[in-house]
Amino acid sequence: MMKRHRRSTYVPSAVQYTACHECDWLMVIPPLQPGEQAVCPRCEHKLRALPAEARLQPMVYSIAALIMLLCSNFFPFLGMAVKGIHQDMTLYQTATTLLEEQHPALALTVFLFMQILPAICLTLICLIYYRLGHWRGKRLRKRYTLWLFRLIPWCMVEVFLIGVLVSLIKIASLADIELGYSFWAYVLFSLAMLKAFSAIDRDWLWLQQSGPIHLRQPPVPRGRAIDQHLTLCHACHGLVSLRTHRCPRCHSVLHARKPHSLQWTLALLFTAAILYIPANVLPIMITESLGQQTYSTILGGVVLLWEMGSYPVALVIFIASILVPIVKMLAIAWLCWSVYAGRIHHRRGRTRLYRLTEFIGRWSMVDVFVVAVLVALIRMGKLMSVYPGSAALAFAGVVILTMLSAMSFDPRLLWDNEPISDRANPQEKEAETNRAE
Repeated sequence: MMKRHRRSTYVPSAVQYTACHECDWLMVIPPLQPGEQAVCPRCEHKLRALPAEARLQPMVYSIAALIMLLCSNFFPFLGMAVKGIHQDMTLYQTATTLLEEQHPALALTVFLFMQILPAICLTLICLIYYRLGHWRGKRLRKRYTLWLFRLIPWCMVEVFLIGVLVSLIKIASLADIELGYSFWAYVLFSLAMLKAFSAIDRDWLWLQQSGPIHLRQPPVPRGRAIDQHLTLCHACHGLVSLRTHRCPRCHSVLHARKPHSLQWTLALLFTAAILYIPANVLPIMITESLGQQTYSTILGGVVLLWEMGSYPVALVIFIASILVPIVKMLAIAWLCWSVYAGRIHHRRGRTRLYRLTEFIGRWSMVDVFVVAVLVALIRMGKLMSVYPGSAALAFAGVVILTMLSAMSFDPRLLWDNEPISDRANPQEKEAETNRAE
């Protein structure tokens, strides 16, 4: 006789209490209809966005993305022809060629961000949603969910595609370029993966697995959560009492604020700033043509593209590889200083700046992917070959460290110095404070 497993589906029938992840404002969210979203009235952070097909879409798009990723590794990815010599490359050669050139750390970094981590995330989505709501395997699905949201920011498939396009424009005047079947499969993989990620709502997913977190007494939806001894779990975004050491829903350790947030942020930021020097001074790529080697730095590559007339590509590389890292490091340093100095003006603007630093940081990896693609594609011996330079790994380290630095910063610290009198109406008080400055 076949056993039937109980299936638990949480359907919100009443309002839910929550706190903003970026400003700690305590509020009530009414039941959302598919396609609706809730926004914090204090800092304008998007709290929730319920997809139209919250249960079906993530798994369907994940399966499609995994199939496309598998197909993209079985056929030629790119091809080029120079003076009758034809050269093809496959997708996995972007990593294996770097390994052959004695750059194992760079090869691992490229392979992780463009294939391994996206494949792991998509597999986790399938495992989570396949039996969502069933009691069997519930604890394991919770662990999968925790790992999923930790790994999603490190999936850089779309950044890699931009790097491929920049590489093609760089060599378009030197050779005939062919786009293989794997290139189009990888484009479809990228679109399906982004669609799968965008269809996931963290709050809805945790509610389906464990239901809401029950508090001993209902909070007052006004003011900061920390003032009522509450906090938002950083992992499952559940509103939890600070009297408990671990979240009752996902069992993560609870903190009112990220421990030693400023110290970790500045330590990672200073390390990235130190690495930024060799990343720009040392050659990022070595080009061999007719037996002569040319060493190229990041800025030198931008100048060369500008002289060749490739102005859009030169601007993309300049913005992504030079301007973005500098602006991001300066922005994070200024945010840390504003917290340390106790500044209370333009809190909403500084919160927007924090969101911007989180968003743009990963796009600086474009130059690293450009090197990986060109090294794998241009392998014609003394006639024409490209080799990775020492700056490639240093620049990858800069990107990773600045991303970790932004993740270590707690944006709620920007709002902790707010006077008590300003916590009645968040929108009006913020506008009055900005006008007073």
